[in-house]
Amino acid sequence: MAKVRIKAEMSGRVQGVWYRRFTQQTAQAHGVNGWVKNLVNGHVAALLEGEKQAVNAVLNECRKGSQNAHVEHIELEIQEFQGEFSDFAILR
Repeated sequence: MAKVRIKAEMSGRVQGVWYRRFTQQTAQAHGVNGWVKNLVNGHVAALLEGEKQAVNAVLNECRKGSQNAHVEHIELEIQEFQGEFSDFAILR
C-alpha cells in the first residue's frame, strides 16, 4: 500500500467544538499518525501520515467534523511521506 503525507487546513466552525479531539480519535482509529492544532486565524491544521486509504478515510470524517462543528472548506497540500510520527497528537 502507498503511504502518503497530507497537510490539511479546515475552516468554518472548527474551534471550541471538540474538533481537534475528534480528529485525533478518528486518526487513531484508522492508524494514521501526525498532529492537529488550532491556528490563530480560527482554522484548524492537521498533518496526516499513513496508508493512502486510511488518510482518505480520516479526511472524509474531517469533512463532516465533530457534532457541533461546521466545516466549510478543507485545503489540502500533498507532501512527501516522511514517516516521522509514531502517534497522533493534539498540539497547543
